[in-house]
Amino acid sequence: MTPARRKTYVALIRGINVGRHRRVSMADLRDVFAAIGADDVVTHLQSGNVVFASPSGARELVSAIEREIRARLDLDVSVLIRTPVELGRIVAGNPFRTETDPKKLHVAFLEAPPPRRRLGALDSERVAPDEFRVAGRHVYLHYPTGSGRSKLTNDYLEKQLGVRATMRNWKTVTALAGLARAGS
Repeated sequence: MTPARRKTYVALIRGINVGRHRRVSMADLRDVFAAIGADDVVTHLQSGNVVFASPSGARELVSAIEREIRARLDLDVSVLIRTPVELGRIVAGNPFRTETDPKKLHVAFLEAPPPRRRLGALDSERVAPDEFRVAGRHVYLHYPTGSGRSKLTNDYLEKQLGVRATMRNWKTVTALAGLARAGS
């Protein structure tokens, strides 16, 4: 019998190591992934980015990771999974290519494509001068004056679109795409 083929994934964990709250060491996070049977586990930065290999499917992995984090670290978090191909498409599809400062670009990763009826809830005038483009399970975000005081926040996107989300800056997105490509 042939062993199951292991696929590379990127887990994006929302809400850990933000400020002083919900602190998680990367060693503890790697232990969580080892406990669910993941291999080749690599964490990126201290903000809940994990590249790993597993024979399991993405849905199964989301449940297992969230359950293991709850059991081991006593945290209730959202986990979103992307593949190397998906991350490559996100990088290639950037609608704000003229922006050269990666600090002014972010991507919101969505749990699922938002219902069409919810897309109109995103008010471009309310968030101006910031801009956004919804593309399936992702929202590209452009913050021409920086993201620090923007109204275009993760909480705003979740509320308006009705789906869980987590955001990463462009530098992190491209780094994760490179790490995932190298792991696949």
